[in-house]
Amino acid sequence: MTVRRSDSQNRKPNRTDRDTVNVERLQKVLAAAGIGSRRECEELILEGRVEVDGEIVQALGTRVDPMSQRIRVDGTMLPTPKRVYYMLNKPTGVLCTNNDPSGRARAVDLIRSNERLFTVGRLDQASEGLILLTNDGELANRLTHPRYGVEKVYRVRVAGAPELAVLGKLKKGIHFADGFAKVSDVKIKSRLKQSTDLEIVLNEGRNREIRRLLARIGHKVLSLTRIAMGPLRLADLPSGAHRALTRDEIKALRNAVPEFGKEPSRAASGRSSSGRSRSSRASAKPKPRPSAQAKFSDSPAKTSGSIKPKPRDQPLSNQPKSGAILGGDEVPEMKKANKSSRPKKATSRNFGKRPSRGKPPKKGRR
Repeated sequence: MTVRRSDSQNRKPNRTDRDTVNVERLQKVLAAAGIGSRRECEELILEGRVEVDGEIVQALGTRVDPMSQRIRVDGTMLPTPKRVYYMLNKPTGVLCTNNDPSGRARAVDLIRSNERLFTVGRLDQASEGLILLTNDGELANRLTHPRYGVEKVYRVRVAGAPELAVLGKLKKGIHFADGFAKVSDVKIKSRLKQSTDLEIVLNEGRNREIRRLLARIGHKVLSLTRIAMGPLRLADLPSGAHRALTRDEIKALRNAVPEFGKEPSRAASGRSSSGRSRSSRASAKPKPRPSAQAKFSDSPAKTSGSIKPKPRDQPLSNQPKSGAILGGDEVPEMKKANKSSRPKKATSRNFGKRPSRGKPPKKGRR
């Protein structure tokens, strides 16, 4: 049995980890399961009595998902929390986050549950409509990831009367500083005197994507309501109300993402499915290239072991390179070469004499 002390366990979770994945600190999960107080659970971890997926964990910063990971304390499996699923008609002014230092109203506050819930996807504070809350992190990730293409339908009221040709730009896509965005479909549902009701379908949900797209074509969003998410429909659920999903609705959600519980294929992720996968190509051993002798002659090629490598410290020429460190045999030759260039030493004959600079010119008669 190995002891895991990886630095990745202590990494600070990003925004997705905090809000859309059911991951928490290990000691908090143990305390919530009734193992003991937070401090007592920390002592259990430090003593090496806690295992996660068969490995002993002794780092207090370790984050785990109690829904998908096997946690044992003294060899006893921790009971898996019950998975729950709720549909909420989020009113405006409510945040889809579990962490808000300002203490504003949150969607999770509208549902009374003993389980730790989080929202599947987001609706900004000014938007309303269908939002799914659950503690099933795996299903939540698959429902929100763009590679699965789960459709979200919105009813949007915009100012003005956009023409179909202008709305067509939303389907072609618009480039923003943070990437390319487009809608899957857009329809005009009704026209009023000073506004228009649209139905917009998205396969992904970036931050304020619909508002930014419509603002780019010159139409301000007056109201935005999500009315469907995959097989779920908001129907007549009142604003601020919630209800638990039925078994058929949960099954339909799981069927909305291909091969639930397995890694998606390349076809599901929008990539080419032809050929071998990257992992199989990486695991395959490369074929050795034939040597030139084996390629152009009938004699057997020499193996790489029969070829003696040239020593790196052997000089390529007799002339030393600039900055090179010379060996002991090269020092006398350098002394001979530099002997003629050295200045002559002063002798007793020429000591004190000034060097001759030629005879001075004779003074002419005045």
